[in-house]
Formats: sequence, C-alpha cells, structure tokens
Amino acid sequence: MHYKQVLIPGISCGHCVRTIESEVSALDHVISVKADEESKLVSLSWEDPQNWENIRQFLTEINYPPQE
Repeated sequence: MHYKQVLIPGISCGHCVRTIESEVSALDHVISVKADEESKLVSLSWEDPQNWENIRQFLTEINYPPQE
C-alpha cells in the first residue's frame, strides 16, 4: 500500500472536503481519502496499479491541484 499527504490550497469549505473525498475515493484501487478543511491537508492511501501521478492529475482535473 502507498500513502501520501499533500497540501491542497484550494480547500476552502466543507463542500471542497466532500468533493475531494467522494471523487478521489471513486478511483480504482484508492483505499482512503481524508481531507481537512483547516489544515488543507489531504491524506491518501492506494494500492497498485494505482499511482500518485494519476491521482495528482485527477485532483488537478477537478480543480484541486496539490501543492508540491
């Protein structure tokens, strides 16, 4: 299993948190997604064959690009 925590500056409300959690959770092989409105941090875990590049690209597509 892979784990990553990223800063997403675009998180500004509970709706943002729910959107990120529900949309990213729907991706194949994503195990968990937990977003925090106050810290703007998103914790993710996934299994192969999913990878961080796909998840990062998807976050950008839904208008929540991670800061790296």
